[in-house]
Amino acid sequence: MKKILFLCTGNSCRSQMAEGMVNHYGKNKLIAFSAGLNPSTVNPYAIKVMNEIGIDISKQKSKGLEQFIGKDFDYIITLCENAKQNCPFFPGNAKRIHWDIKDPAGATGTEEEILEEFRRCRDVIEKKILELLNETG
Repeated sequence: MKKILFLCTGNSCRSQMAEGMVNHYGKNKLIAFSAGLNPSTVNPYAIKVMNEIGIDISKQKSKGLEQFIGKDFDYIITLCENAKQNCPFFPGNAKRIHWDIKDPAGATGTEEEILEEFRRCRDVIEKKILELLNETG
């Protein structure tokens, strides 16, 4: 089984959604982990919009990058410019991929407008995850 590490700044939205999707759609093919440069908590809006597509990430925890230093991965995928620039070297032959996805955590407006921003982010990540699953066979 191939291992993926998703990285972003806070490990609260994008990387959490990506981890949940890979572990849902890629069962028995891929296993995903996620971490942040400055971990916080899993954003409740991320949990809500993932539940809308049948994926429960409510039990996931925000993790720091240091937990994964020295571990082997097949893919390291950064989801923001900050993570791309500040991601440490990982030994091995991990393929590094960068997906620059706007952070929905800064969304403002009504509850529905905030949810729409989280859904937009979720849908972008889902499209990329499904493409990755097709590429990895």
